[in-house]
Amino acid sequence: MEEVKRILAEHFSLTDYKENPRSAALLDLYFYATQFALNHNFTKEQLSVFFSIVKKTHMVCVETPFGNVEQCYDYFKELVLCHAVLRPPWSVNLFGHEHVRLVIDYVVNTYFRHFKLYKYVFTPLVKLDLSISYAGMPEEDEPQTQEEELKAIEEEADGPTEEDQDQITPEGRESEKPPSPEEEESETTKELRKLITTQLNDELSKLRINLSDQIQQNNDSLQKKLSLADDPGSGKQGRASSKSKKK
Repeated sequence: MEEVKRILAEHFSLTDYKENPRSAALLDLYFYATQFALNHNFTKEQLSVFFSIVKKTHMVCVETPFGNVEQCYDYFKELVLCHAVLRPPWSVNLFGHEHVRLVIDYVVNTYFRHFKLYKYVFTPLVKLDLSISYAGMPEEDEPQTQEEELKAIEEEADGPTEEDQDQITPEGRESEKPPSPEEEESETTKELRKLITTQLNDELSKLRINLSDQIQQNNDSLQKKLSLADDPGSGKQGRASSKSKKK
């Protein structure tokens, strides 16, 4: 069997399997698939087709770093079916029922059981760097590096030197005053603030109108109930008149 492994390594350019883990994993996949076919007395045609099924299934697995186990398994079943049913020219009856069961059991218990491991070894790691920019908003300054931040903190902690204090004039002190928030706001921000304020005022006015209408309706219904409760005579007179009519 060492000769078989050597031939597979040379044919598929996997001679560096002792140093390269990917080549070693791929060579083991091919070697044990070949060994399984030989141990179960597959013919040359059956061995060739079985080897191709394993190889193509692996190629579908590693063509994307995302999870596609269902797609791979459907593709594997389709390949097995194409070589298990006599329906020319679309399929040939190369595998019998027993061979189909052996092939499915082997691939499911070996390759698909370690599907995530093959995916991890043979596909690149995907990282998502997400940045969001809003239209009309002022751009922020680039973030300072760690060294610049430390330097700025040290300068703030030390404070200005005597020479710097002598050079600072009253006019300079006034010019160093931080700008007010109104000056910092851009025209777009002001328009956005105005639009939001107008919309909120409209909604609040609608809410007040609806609330006042509900309160008025509740007051009207309450007044009707109170008027009926305060004037019980009207109900008695109505009953007496009805009795007299009956007599």
